[in-house]
Amino acid sequence: MVSETAAMDAVYRSPINRDVPPAAPGEFSPLRIGPLAVWPPVVLAPMAGVTNPPFRTLCRRYGAGLYVSEMITARALVEGNRKTLLLASFGPEETTRSLQLYGVDPHHVGEAVRLLVGEGRVDHVDMNFGCPVRKVTSKGGGAAIPLKPRLLRGIVRAAVRAAESVPVTIKFRLGIDERYLTYLEAGRIGEDEGCAAVGLHARTAAQLYDGEARWDAIAALKQAVTRIPVLGNGDVWEAEDALRMMRTTGCDAVIVGRGCLGRPWLFRDLADVFEGGEPRNPPDFGGVVEVMLEHARLLVQWLDEERAMREFRKHGSWYTKGFRGGAPLRQRLMQVTRLADLEAILATADRAQHFPRRPCASPGARPRAPSRSRCPRATSTTSTTRRRPASWPRSRTRGGRELA
Repeated sequence: MVSETAAMDAVYRSPINRDVPPAAPGEFSPLRIGPLAVWPPVVLAPMAGVTNPPFRTLCRRYGAGLYVSEMITARALVEGNRKTLLLASFGPEETTRSLQLYGVDPHHVGEAVRLLVGEGRVDHVDMNFGCPVRKVTSKGGGAAIPLKPRLLRGIVRAAVRAAESVPVTIKFRLGIDERYLTYLEAGRIGEDEGCAAVGLHARTAAQLYDGEARWDAIAALKQAVTRIPVLGNGDVWEAEDALRMMRTTGCDAVIVGRGCLGRPWLFRDLADVFEGGEPRNPPDFGGVVEVMLEHARLLVQWLDEERAMREFRKHGSWYTKGFRGGAPLRQRLMQVTRLADLEAILATADRAQHFPRRPCASPGARPRAPSRSRCPRATSTTSTTRRRPASWPRSRTRGGRELA
């Protein structure tokens, strides 16, 4: 684990964050989601192929918060798909079991929630209405669902009713693109139908993960949704980003996604600043290697060794980003099939390297122009008069049920 104790050097902070003070005593409150009290008010974003039990366990060891599973498909869960059941599992350290569910019709969503709650598998259910992936939105799912308010309302209502006393939250984007912004209506529907909180990724589906997140939209949602907490998501790369988001938007908690990839100690930094302290320096490469090995061992405990090493490869790329010799090291890491291979490769690394002396903010590739997300045409489930371009395919749902 990371053992650095020195206050963070200025080179590891973005200029915009260098004068941001830590939280003052009593400035922020725990996030309340039904009976759950989350402190600090930080949530790990569900990320497909990433936020499995080993990764959640690793992040949790750095600091408290709410750690949500990767997206689970409702229909596959109801049908007992073996891979889905594995993804829906929780580790022994996970005393608060938070699961994100995806579905495109009220029936399967209701049945999936009823199954999860009836068997005592979860303490919190989050509903995904923000997935921007083209193959999902083109079939009317993910971020395309809020285009149909009646369908959205039906799915949320089914989930809340089936959940009984288990809190249900929903997460969504600004809309499909700048022409079709649906986040305010989605937030009000969540509030009306009994959700315990709503979360906004402040980008459109067309943006994917490019460009800056629109924190002003989080503020607007907070003004529109007044009876339940509003969570903000987008561009939390450093601990101070979370403070700035909450101070400028008034939101009740932050959702952390890509900022923790290859940097699970970000949750330690977040815990520090919310407790009124200063974040600490990131580890040198020796510390990063220890984190990598712990992560890999947790994966091996969860999966068979070869599958675990395949899963670890993408994490290896994130952990080694920016270090000298990182490119050839990543090429070797992409070939590992056994834990012993990984240990042997990392044993040759220069552990004395300091963490790359650059701000931790890492928005990734240069922003590119937003692409047009493919979305279904309007159907009878839509209560608005929005018109869709004729080139978009017809919805693959009818009456709230999936079509084959």
